[in-house]
Amino acid sequence: MSNKPANNIQDLQYFGEFGGVNPSISDSATYTFIHAKTMLDTFEGHAEGCYLYSRHTSPSNLYLSEALAAMEFTETANVAASGMGAITSVLLQVCGAGDHIVSSRTIYGGSYAFLKNFAPKLNISTSFVDITSLEKIEAAINDNTKMIYCELISNPLLEIANIVELSKIAKKHNVLLVVDNTFSPLIFSPQKLGADITIHSLTKFINGTNDTVGGVVCGSQAFIDSLRSVNDGAAMLLGPVMDSFRSASILKNVRTLHIRMKKHSENAQFLAEHFENDGLKVVYPGLKSHKDHELFKTMYNEEYGFGGIMTIDAGTIDKANELMELMQHNNLGYLAVSLGFYKTLFSAPGTSTSSEIPEEEQVKMGLSEGIVRFSIGLDNDIERTYRAMHQCMTQVGIL
Repeated sequence: MSNKPANNIQDLQYFGEFGGVNPSISDSATYTFIHAKTMLDTFEGHAEGCYLYSRHTSPSNLYLSEALAAMEFTETANVAASGMGAITSVLLQVCGAGDHIVSSRTIYGGSYAFLKNFAPKLNISTSFVDITSLEKIEAAINDNTKMIYCELISNPLLEIANIVELSKIAKKHNVLLVVDNTFSPLIFSPQKLGADITIHSLTKFINGTNDTVGGVVCGSQAFIDSLRSVNDGAAMLLGPVMDSFRSASILKNVRTLHIRMKKHSENAQFLAEHFENDGLKVVYPGLKSHKDHELFKTMYNEEYGFGGIMTIDAGTIDKANELMELMQHNNLGYLAVSLGFYKTLFSAPGTSTSSEIPEEEQVKMGLSEGIVRFSIGLDNDIERTYRAMHQCMTQVGIL
């Protein structure tokens, strides 16, 4: 494989059953066998290329898994019905009763809620730590720690995890480094930086059309085999299986990911620079004012830029809501959660995607109520978009 993730996707070539340029969709829940012995071998994982039941896997899911593994430079991958299906499968496969996780304190609200509220029911504990402090991360590791969990670009504060140094800490203490790369496909290649397992919510940039949810776990053959084990595999026994039609749809969209990521980044960079020059408090990794700007540059695949996510601080939740409602009214995007859509999406994380995090914790991590998270779209005329957004900000009194 090359060092360019988009090339790995482009080099994959699948033919449909009748020679189609898209692989045929496997519209079956169960699969037949000519010989009973082959069914037994398949159950035991010894029949290459044979399919038993779609909860285990299907041709359509394998095609998508192979493409995403190639993109992330891993031996293989396993797709799931949602990003949370992928995340929780990994956490429960690695950790059992009495085990401990060191997690970034700034992560997606659903991930935080699982670790904070659900995992303790299984006697799995988590220490939430400032991921930018390597000293605090290492200090939080104890004899029962099984993994360090983080998002490469954190949601929603856009802090950058130093994967190279975190990998050294993980290896020193014989724990896994699990990285959620949802905000930055192609921009970062966590495996090249030292991560053990890479996770994505496919719902976001990778699919890009906000018409389905999905997730993927990219890792070693041994780890993915353990996830799929019929005896004790979390991805097998919890049943977060992706539908074949959805995986086929996402696979088509993966082929344009490199084009979309470049445009998302280009547009976000333009808006971030202009709004910062206007005097707004803007957080975007492509700005020199971002505290992790130089760190970002040591790890990224430069051609894809600094990503499509930026935040501004409107001061108060009332101002944030007023701004978002006005921008939606003026056709500048949608007041909606999620990201990676062709049109700009905006939300106030403290009352939406991070609402599971208690207010006192939000304050500690610096998530103020007036923060608006933007997932910048694929607008062709970004200067026009800037002028219209600027007018909205002036009208509500932020500028």
